[in-house]
Amino acid sequence: MYKLCVFAGTTEGRELIEFLSSQPVELMACVATEYGRELIAPAKNLCVSAQRLTETEMEALFRENSFDLVIDATHPYAPIVTENIVSACRATGTEYLRLLREGNSVPEDAVFVPDTDAAAVFLAGTEGNILLTTGSKELHKYTVIPDLGERAWARVLPMDDSLRLCKEAGFAPKHIIAMQGPFSQEINEAMLRGIHARWMVTKEGGTTGGFDEKIAAAQACGVTTVVIGRPPQMDGVGFSRTIDLICERFGLEFRPQVAVVGIGPGAKAAMTEEVQTAIAQADCLIGAARMLEAVKGDWQSCVDAIAPQKIAEYIHTHREHRRFAVVMSGDSGFFSGTKKLLPLLMNCTVRVLPGLSSLSVLCARLGVSYEDVVPVSVHGRDHDIAPDVRRNSRVFALVGGENGMANLCRRLSDAGLGDVRVSVGERLSYPDERITRGTAEALQNGCFQPLSVALIENDNAGEAPFFGLPDSAFLRGSGEDGVVPMTKSEVRAVCMSKLRVQPDSICWDVGAGTGSVSIEMASQAYNGAVYAIEKKEAAVQLLTENKDVFHADNLHVISGAAPEACADLAAPTHVFIGGSSGNLRDIVTLILDKNPRARIVATAITLESVAELTELLGEFTGGETEIVSMTVARGRTAGRYHLMTGQNPIYIFTMQRGIDG
Repeated sequence: MYKLCVFAGTTEGRELIEFLSSQPVELMACVATEYGRELIAPAKNLCVSAQRLTETEMEALFRENSFDLVIDATHPYAPIVTENIVSACRATGTEYLRLLREGNSVPEDAVFVPDTDAAAVFLAGTEGNILLTTGSKELHKYTVIPDLGERAWARVLPMDDSLRLCKEAGFAPKHIIAMQGPFSQEINEAMLRGIHARWMVTKEGGTTGGFDEKIAAAQACGVTTVVIGRPPQMDGVGFSRTIDLICERFGLEFRPQVAVVGIGPGAKAAMTEEVQTAIAQADCLIGAARMLEAVKGDWQSCVDAIAPQKIAEYIHTHREHRRFAVVMSGDSGFFSGTKKLLPLLMNCTVRVLPGLSSLSVLCARLGVSYEDVVPVSVHGRDHDIAPDVRRNSRVFALVGGENGMANLCRRLSDAGLGDVRVSVGERLSYPDERITRGTAEALQNGCFQPLSVALIENDNAGEAPFFGLPDSAFLRGSGEDGVVPMTKSEVRAVCMSKLRVQPDSICWDVGAGTGSVSIEMASQAYNGAVYAIEKKEAAVQLLTENKDVFHADNLHVISGAAPEACADLAAPTHVFIGGSSGNLRDIVTLILDKNPRARIVATAITLESVAELTELLGEFTGGETEIVSMTVARGRTAGRYHLMTGQNPIYIFTMQRGIDG
């Protein structure tokens, strides 16, 4: 088993030890104090040395243990320690790796000084209170400042040695802030305002050293920052690269722990205890800014990201974090990004934790069950909700965007559904939660939160899609030669059964006439689209009227002759050809060019059309072909007798190529 030694004097050092503690290695951690030992979690493969070692003692330690690698993760302001580690490694032939803390840029309004002596000299020539956040070891250097005991406050670790050094430097107890970090911006601001600070002294200690929070707090309070720059560091690598090198060198595996959590409607009280624990234990939170604001802790890193690819990329490239919590609004399995994210986290240890969905919360507030509710999302996606409401008695909608809820109600009103009942929920679980009830028509001009939800109830919801509507349901109008042609009910029913249109199909109706087939296609393909191609002006007008009568919003009327009028249409999955005007072969060729697997049903009355379609069947190899001859007779009364009157016989052709066709 490989033997590694980590000299830890930073947050990164402790995180590296935590990672290596879970790996098949023998590990020694070297820290300078007993307090440093207390910050390191015990592990079976871990031994901790808590004492300051000289170069000679380090050399003896390395010879005794024969470490395969020594990692120097000491503080950037401890250059002498680094020099001793390097010398001891060189003397014993031990492999050495320097883990460098990534730095920050110094803000433009800060005062930059090279060291503590220069900071003290600068402050001696100023006025106003000072917050010193550079530790206790060099406090004595600030004694050159006049009235130091009255002007300055020292923030140090809560240790006996730190308090002793404060006393030796002349700090009274009321001017000592003994606390363990990390400190949030809010805590830093409270301290600066509490002492009426004019100056704050800090070392440029990197992001994990709390530098960003200090700078932000100082700027918020109008305090000038005095930044002590880093001493030069030896060559080294950042945390993520250190992990990669160790894994490559010793065959270890880095598996980030990722909890994908549903935080419910947003208020902490509505989050499960399991979710709250996962968030509290994470060292990095990822999610939308509004959700991070609701759950973040003072010390946690936060990443504003919602795209699954971006989230996964951050997790895989930032090895300084080991425990991530990806926060999802509502329930992690209900219209959530979890579905797309999980396949991207194959090299992680993943837990998915559910939360309260806005559906369950809204229904609870309304005092109704939701086992028969159809959930739909129109948040961040183009979806027409009218067909869903038309066919279902209760629909739940997630709504987003400015005026999103008002636009939804307006859409329902325009689709002839203005009388459906709508219950709108806003800011569910928060103190200012609001539920508004009314009809879609009454609420279409309302003002609602950009993110809101609704339960829509339709007492007149229709049945599941069907075909074979009575001919009388359609407007017929009249054309140059009488009424506009229409595929009759019985034939239409058989043609639709042969087409097998699916909810998301893209359909063409070539030679649409009155649009009877188009309307029934639109009813079947309620999540798809239907294109009705018709060249006669009177029929185009009638098509449009029938579309409005049936509220077939997924039906698009195309004026023109096929195949030219079809050139720019979306590739079809299902095609009905009721009339071709002599262009049958060209139409079928275009269809197959766009989608070789398109399913085609065509009707023919004349023997010439039958012959042409029969010839085309031979080109659909390895697939499905069928010819049905259909004769319909309809009853009529003659006095007290009932007679049957035969209609023209019709031939129905079904064509679809096989996978290899």
